[in-house]
Amino acid sequence: MSQPKPRAEIATKPVLYRIPGMDAVTVRPDVVYHAPDTGALSMDLYYPPDAKSGTRIPVVVFVMGLSDLAAEAMLGCQFKEMESYIGWARLAAASGLVGITYTNRAPAGDLQSLFRYLRQNAAALGIDENRIAVWSCSGHVPLALWLLMQPESRDYLKCAALCYGYTLDLEGCTGVAEFFQRWGLASPCAGKTVRDLPPELPLFVARSGKDESPRLNEALDLFLSQALACNLPLTLANHAAAPHAFDLVHDGETSREIIRQILAFLQFHLLAR
Repeated sequence: MSQPKPRAEIATKPVLYRIPGMDAVTVRPDVVYHAPDTGALSMDLYYPPDAKSGTRIPVVVFVMGLSDLAAEAMLGCQFKEMESYIGWARLAAASGLVGITYTNRAPAGDLQSLFRYLRQNAAALGIDENRIAVWSCSGHVPLALWLLMQPESRDYLKCAALCYGYTLDLEGCTGVAEFFQRWGLASPCAGKTVRDLPPELPLFVARSGKDESPRLNEALDLFLSQALACNLPLTLANHAAAPHAFDLVHDGETSREIIRQILAFLQFHLLAR
């Protein structure tokens, strides 16, 4: 019998920030949201410690833009099993929200299935289907942007937090397409521009100033410039000294402050009436 692949180091790294209540959240694991012939897909829901039965709590969905088949081959686990996603979902729950991570094989189609399930089963899940945010990072961000561009999403998505991510190929750049080509995929936002985003949806963008990922900041900086030119409601946190995945690898007060800012951003747009 073959031994399980050991986890890659990045999969074992926790978020470099903790808040009271993280260890007291209620986790509802492995809820099946879609069951195609290829096998069931599931999600983990992280509820606030003081969540009361019958209440509807706003949601943060942690968007996975690459397949778990690739994750298991590269990382030795599914994305939702990474310590970083577990930590971020616990941070969301301890902040009064429901954090949701999930498995996938076909990222775009499975994300649509997930949202369909969430909205159709909101009462049973104890979530508010009309107050949803997305959080995404790195190579997962283009799928989050694709989701924001879908007309039906505008009815219930209230904000998005995008961390050190690939974005769109603008002004002739090709770095995002090249990233997806390395995975044998096409960018979900190929041919799209900033003007395809909903003009009133608040965005929080965290930028790693010393990101070592090839051409990531080239695309991100063009994205930010055009987002400002379109006057999108944009909040930017530029961690000038940080490498990629600063929330996991760059221990310091600035990293923790940006994480605090992201949580406050999500709370403001999901909990404020």
